[in-house]
Amino acid sequence: MEFHDGNFRRFVKLWIATTIALFLLLMLASQRWPRLDAMLPSPWRATKHNTGNSNETNFAGLAELLPKVATDDRTVIITSVNEAFARPGSLLGLFRESFHAGERIDHFLDHLIVVAVDPMAYRHCRSVHRFCYLLPPTKTSMNLSSASDFMSDAYVELVWTKLELQQRVLQLGYSFLFTDVDILWFRDPFRHIGLHADMATSCDVYSGDPDDLNSLPNTGFYYVKATNRTVEMLRRWRAARRRFPPDHEQNIFNHIKHELAGADSDLRIRVQFLDPAHFGGFCQLFHNDMATACTMHANCCVGMANKISDLRDVLGQWKNYTVMPPAEKKKANAAGRSFGWRDPAKCGTPDKRPQ
Repeated sequence: MEFHDGNFRRFVKLWIATTIALFLLLMLASQRWPRLDAMLPSPWRATKHNTGNSNETNFAGLAELLPKVATDDRTVIITSVNEAFARPGSLLGLFRESFHAGERIDHFLDHLIVVAVDPMAYRHCRSVHRFCYLLPPTKTSMNLSSASDFMSDAYVELVWTKLELQQRVLQLGYSFLFTDVDILWFRDPFRHIGLHADMATSCDVYSGDPDDLNSLPNTGFYYVKATNRTVEMLRRWRAARRRFPPDHEQNIFNHIKHELAGADSDLRIRVQFLDPAHFGGFCQLFHNDMATACTMHANCCVGMANKISDLRDVLGQWKNYTVMPPAEKKKANAAGRSFGWRDPAKCGTPDKRPQ
C-alpha cells in the first residue's frame, strides 16, 4: 500500500500525539499524589516535622471531626476532661452551663471539642455533648482518670499530650482556642483577641501592656492562629521539654517566650496577653466588674470539691447579675459603682491562696 505525502504526514502526527499521550499517562500513574493538606494555601498547610515521635500525626479520627466542629473561619474550641472532671455534677457540667447562662454564647458549644483522656470520661461526655474525642491510648501509658494533683507525673504527661494534639490541629489547618474545663464563660472572648495576634493567652501576672512579654502567661486559656509559623512554634515548645525537665508546658513557654516572640526571634510570633479585667481568675481576682467579664478561671485553687463549690457560687453571682433590671445597672454605672465578684469561699482569700 502506498501513502500519499498528505496521508503520511497525518499518520506521523497521529503516531507522535499517541506516543506523547501514552508517555504522560505512564508518568502520572507512577507518581504519588500529594496529601490534601499539602495542596492547601500556605496558611492552612500541614507542616510535618520529625520530633522523634513516630506517632505524632496519629490522632485517629481527628481530621474527620474538625470540619464538623469548626467555625466558618476554621476555628475550634477545645477543652479536655478525665473521668473525675466529666462525671455528672463535676466541672464539665458547670462549664457547659456557663455557655447557656452567658450572653448569647451558647452557639459556641457547636464548635467545642471535648477531649476525653480515658474511656469513662468519653462515655460521660457523649451523654451530654455532641463532639467528644477520645485520646488514643498510645499517647500515654498512665492512668489519667482520677483528679491528678498539680505537677504530678500524670498531670505533666497530660498537659504535654494536649499540646501534641493542639499541634496536630494546627497542622490540619485549624486555629484553636483552648480552655481549661474549670473556666466559666460569660461573653464572647474572640472580641478581645486582636487580628494581628498569632497567639493570645490569659495571664497570671499582667503588666498592663498586651504586647509586653514580661507578663506571665496562663495557658489554661489561649488561642493560636493556624499558620506555618505557629506549627513551628508548638514544635519548638514541645521540643523544649527536654531542656527543662520535669516541668509543665506553661512554665516552659514562659522560659522560651522570648525565643519565640522576642525581637531577636526568627519566628517573631505575635503574642497578645489578655487583660485579667476581662479574663479573670482566682489567682488575681481584682474584684473585676461583671459588666466586662468574659471568663473566670478557678486557678490557684487546690481540690476538686473546692473548685466546684466556688465556681458554682461564681455562676450564681453571674445569674443574679444578668436578671438585674437594665435601669438598675445603668444607675449603678452612672454612680461609678461596679459589680465585683465575691472572694472565693473555699479556694482561699487573696492573701492565703496557694500559688
